[in-house]
Amino acid sequence: MLPISLRQLRVFESVARHLNHSRAAAELYLSQPAVSMQIKQTENAIGLPLFEQVGKKLFLTEAGFELLNYSRSILQLVNEMESVFDQMKGMERGHLNISVVSTANYFMPQLLAKFIHAHPKIQVSLSVANRDAVIKQLADNIADLAIMGQPPEGTDMRAEAFMENPLVVIAAPTHQLAHNKKILPKQLAKETFLLREQGSGTRGVVERFFASHHLPLPVHMAMDTNEAIKQSVQAGMGIGIISRHGIELELETKRLVVLDVNHFPVVRHWHIVHRKNKRLSIAAQEFERFLLAASESSGVNTIKTL
Repeated sequence: MLPISLRQLRVFESVARHLNHSRAAAELYLSQPAVSMQIKQTENAIGLPLFEQVGKKLFLTEAGFELLNYSRSILQLVNEMESVFDQMKGMERGHLNISVVSTANYFMPQLLAKFIHAHPKIQVSLSVANRDAVIKQLADNIADLAIMGQPPEGTDMRAEAFMENPLVVIAAPTHQLAHNKKILPKQLAKETFLLREQGSGTRGVVERFFASHHLPLPVHMAMDTNEAIKQSVQAGMGIGIISRHGIELELETKRLVVLDVNHFPVVRHWHIVHRKNKRLSIAAQEFERFLLAASESSGVNTIKTL
């Protein structure tokens, strides 16, 4: 049996995820020399190098990739075991890793603040990334739960809708369509659109919208963040389609306007997503219940999807 401790596995998993000793040390509240020593001891126990340094960058070796898969499986089982025993003792504590797409970060901090206030013993970590990165964090078992608008299809994920996500067409207040009523799709087709990258949820909505009206996708520019889209729309570079949750401040300060377009807003939903085969911890279960209760109290119907 390899003399590797759970502590060493946790240190290795953190370094492998960040590919950086300093970030792993900060995450684990350890010194960098302590992290380096744990990695060295793990390599000695296995008898193979786990990382290789190329210039200033750190890379996993073949043995490192193998250990990363095993360590994540082992640590998941340990976390599940701790959760089961805590549940048997009637305890409410633990650690919750949440990953959200960038647009959801406009409302998640407020919800998390309420949740942490109600459950002070639960430690929460929040990661904000694009949709592909969020799905990967779920697949790699880094995130317990994820919040996104468009859940992945044909995977081992389970999604539950908890809040409406209205998508609206935005423009600068000086745009020629800013004060028009009942704007037709063919009018929009003449405009330049600022869109998210291919594969994003809002990009798909735009493509389906014009296809459903037998119109080609308008001239467009692709951008990788909603902030870039908002800034570019404000500068008069074109119009965009974005979640209304992400533009409340700009609407209040009158830096953006919502265009009155036929068939808009397109109402989708925010979803809580997790792996089907993952046994949710007490903390994750509590957070899921909290989100569903919050949406019900605000009058938003929830829709379950499997």
